[in-house]
Amino acid sequence: MQPISHRAILLLGPTGSGKTPFGNLCEQRGLWGGRCLHFDFGANLRKIGAHCSAPFLTPQDIEVILDSLRTGSLLKDEHFHIARSILIHFAAKNGMGPDSLLILNGLPRHAGQARAMDGLVDVRMVVHLSCSPGVAHKRIRLNSGGDRSGRTDDSLEEIERKLNLFNERTLPLLEFYRSRGARIERFEIAADTSPEEIHGWANTIMERQAQTRRPAP
Repeated sequence: MQPISHRAILLLGPTGSGKTPFGNLCEQRGLWGGRCLHFDFGANLRKIGAHCSAPFLTPQDIEVILDSLRTGSLLKDEHFHIARSILIHFAAKNGMGPDSLLILNGLPRHAGQARAMDGLVDVRMVVHLSCSPGVAHKRIRLNSGGDRSGRTDDSLEEIERKLNLFNERTLPLLEFYRSRGARIERFEIAADTSPEEIHGWANTIMERQAQTRRPAP
């Protein structure tokens, strides 16, 4: 299977900020008048872990995934080929074409992974769903995005661990991609912010950009 290189946007936000519901809605309704594919890396890992198998991964790779799910640890650099294989398989299985937009959720998680994805995707924009720790806790407790049912990793301790990891390792991706010329768009998430609100805001981004490019009358 050949590597892909598709235009993409990266959803960046702490646990509970609504990345998955927003990504799912973009896949259902499209974004900016085009087709989207939502690549939820965490959901893909949990699905593989639940079946303890995947035809494109080795038994050793499966063990790495199971360990990552048990401990909540990020994939180490030497295991990034697992993420690469999952992403390539996802794009091929879903028939991603040149006009599709890939929405990345949960990958990359830090600058090392971002560099390893060179040649796989071209991140044109980072959508930053900004969410305070207090709001994140409340959204998870209320299941504001409708995506927390059945999750086994939402204990207070686990949420705090994820928030700290996000601030230390993932949030610096904003500057990483800004330095590469990607557009950064920020949306402040409240406890009751719905996926539809985020989707409506996202659809105005290109309209605002077009207006700023129009010549003065």
